[in-house]
Amino acid sequence: MRRGAFLGALAVVVGMLFPSTTVSAASAASRKGTVRTEGTFGIRLVEVTAALAHDPRAKQYIVDHLNPGATMHRRVQVVNNTDGPMRIELYPGAANLGDSAFHFAEGRTPNELTTWTSLDRPVVDVAAHSRETATVAIDVPRDASPGEHYGVLWAQAGSPAPEGSGVQMVNRVGIRMYLDIGPGGPPAADFTIAALTAKRLLDGRLAISTEIRNTGGRALDMSGELTLTDGPGGLQAGPFPANLGTTVAPGEVSPVSFALDGQMPAGPWTATVTLRSGLVERTATAVIRFPDRRGASERVAVKTTSTRRVAVTSAAVTGGSLFVLGTLFSLGRRWRRRRAPGRDVPDGAGERSAPERENGP
Repeated sequence: MRRGAFLGALAVVVGMLFPSTTVSAASAASRKGTVRTEGTFGIRLVEVTAALAHDPRAKQYIVDHLNPGATMHRRVQVVNNTDGPMRIELYPGAANLGDSAFHFAEGRTPNELTTWTSLDRPVVDVAAHSRETATVAIDVPRDASPGEHYGVLWAQAGSPAPEGSGVQMVNRVGIRMYLDIGPGGPPAADFTIAALTAKRLLDGRLAISTEIRNTGGRALDMSGELTLTDGPGGLQAGPFPANLGTTVAPGEVSPVSFALDGQMPAGPWTATVTLRSGLVERTATAVIRFPDRRGASERVAVKTTSTRRVAVTSAAVTGGSLFVLGTLFSLGRRWRRRRAPGRDVPDGAGERSAPERENGP
């Protein structure tokens, strides 16, 4: 088939969801009508490094920080929910950030990250209603350029062209890759929330707008909501989901808006905006009032609070629990020795100190 004809017939469906990224199985149009194969196939991560076990982004995407010369591995699972076997290709593709969005390149377009990425099973044959596992390896060379690199790990399947149609349908789904390169630990992720503006739109609907600035060194995958409290007569409203860019690059400023019901009173209201990416969450509050007529209010400065949602790892919990049990056991032994008749045992005799217990095996 000629290249131009193939590209014209190529259809790509992209999924970036967790726990399972799926797409309807390939369908193709012919001169006689539409041929469709029912079912889905997909790809998902099945492991996360211990250091990122509590980061929601690391459960969705391949997110990590590596030093030059290091190697990382991730296992992924390919799922076939169709009624027939599927041959699924796995490969990395280039991506970049811009305009508050994650942009993937066509086909197998390479970039620096894709040249470091390999799979132990580039082609996976998956039986009907079954799943197979593959391992992704990323080998970072010692001369790798520093900073965050972006890509997509694609799973692609095609359907045979109907006889005489000259058309082939190709579907692919993928997992985003965010890999930061540099010595030491990863750069911090952070952002700020700007002043709020209350608006009454041309159709009478109400809205609140602001913007965020990515002040950290990592890309942000944002989500959030707005709540209104302390309104006229003690009214409350919300939460209202944020309309904002999906991915904000380091240093980028991204607009954020919230659409509200136009029947709400003008106010005043206490507006609380909560935005988050991964483990980083910020909350901004301000007292606002919507204009009585179409237009926008003055920008209202916000008070912000920051929360870094860091959970204690299971290893830390286990170590802390053993330390507490060891300390209680030590105190119990001392109490029994003091209670034993005819014995005078000074504090600490024959005992290891608490710090020694914590650092021991």
